[in-house]
Amino acid sequence: MNIPFPYGHAAAEQWSDALQQALDSCDWRSFPSTLGFLYVNEAYEAALPEILAALQQSTGVQDWVGSVGIGVAATNHEYLDVPALALLFTDIPKTEYRLFAGMDAYGSGELQLDDGRPAALAIVHGDAHSQDLPEQVRHLAARCSTGFVMGGVTSSRQQGAQIAGRALHGGLSGVAFSDDVAIRTGLSQGVTPIGPVHRIQEAERNIVATLDRRPALEVLYEEVGEVLARDIRRAAGFIFAALPLPGSDRGDYLVRNLVGVDEQHGLVAIGEYVETGGELLFCKRDGDSAVADLQRMLTDLRRLTAERVLRGAIYVSCLGRGENLFGANSAELQQISAVLGEVPLVGFFANGEIYHDRIYGYTGVLTLFLA
Repeated sequence: MNIPFPYGHAAAEQWSDALQQALDSCDWRSFPSTLGFLYVNEAYEAALPEILAALQQSTGVQDWVGSVGIGVAATNHEYLDVPALALLFTDIPKTEYRLFAGMDAYGSGELQLDDGRPAALAIVHGDAHSQDLPEQVRHLAARCSTGFVMGGVTSSRQQGAQIAGRALHGGLSGVAFSDDVAIRTGLSQGVTPIGPVHRIQEAERNIVATLDRRPALEVLYEEVGEVLARDIRRAAGFIFAALPLPGSDRGDYLVRNLVGVDEQHGLVAIGEYVETGGELLFCKRDGDSAVADLQRMLTDLRRLTAERVLRGAIYVSCLGRGENLFGANSAELQQISAVLGEVPLVGFFANGEIYHDRIYGYTGVLTLFLA
């Protein structure tokens, strides 16, 4: 089939009202649903087992994957700090996917489907309270034949539940797909470099001492201005350190916060461990940079999928994006539709975004299902 996936979303004080409104808004009854995606606001987290039970009973679809988020996303809609939910139905054959969670995700050997075939890639959700989550992401990606997973870390002021057939906590969970499922994915970082790539000459843990044989703070002053660099609180959320990823053919990098400076010794501390001999550049993040980079990512995906039908999408965006960078009226989600059309889309605003084999920050990860 190549018809769009049914999807629905709604906001209401009571989860039962939101669920009913979401189901009533989409034509799921005539659709041969197998696997569904569900994202709910943290206001509904305590009732998540009841929501799942009601959804499974009313639709007959048993396999649901998703997460809890402070914000929930849907086509052209952004629900931030609002009791809301979004759901999407797919008809991916049961032989072409497999749900997993907990130790199953962190097992040994290749990740397999139920019939023993290797999984190509996976959409995953992670528990923000798991201290070794970055290592779990790397491990799970290595178990997929493409070395690729994508998704996000739950965001909640409560426990931060995930969904993989049931409500659960801890580690990673999600759904793995065979290579027969047509998927394309892209990453938008929303930053602009403000200087060249520098070589790290001296560093210890997360403290950078010298860049290109000069004090790191001197380089930072030169590129962003001494007044701004001295006031880290003022620079936070605007100026960042970026670590280029070795072997990337797209110029990808990990973007990390500036944590502090030591004026006496010329040191710069960032929110990531670094190594002597590595690379670092400083970059800025603002509304214009975010819009431009999202446009780049969407244009690339549109070009790669020009001859294909877009059946549905999962979008994971950082809590620091949305209205903070793109403006009001769900501008970030509106921009996606402006380029790709009103593809059925659900997702959430995360506490970290997962792409390839790493956890990013301040990024948007878009995954498309194709016919």
